[in-house]
Amino acid sequence: MLNAKKIEQLAEQITNAIPPGVKNIADNVEEKVKAVLQAKLTQLDVVSREEFDVQTQVLARTRAKLEQLEAIVEELKNK
Repeated sequence: MLNAKKIEQLAEQITNAIPPGVKNIADNVEEKVKAVLQAKLTQLDVVSREEFDVQTQVLARTRAKLEQLEAIVEELKNK
């Protein structure tokens, strides 16, 4: 659902922002940050870009069909 590379990049950026002294205290900060981010992001009501693009295409096709049907209905009304 969510892009794992983006989560890893974000976790790495957060880890890099931590001062070196703190990094030494917790060697696995990056893994912990990834886990927390993954858990919280999965709770959000979001869709992947791929899902969004698919739904956009479905909507465009549906809109085109609706316009065709409206034209047919209008034509039938005029008869």
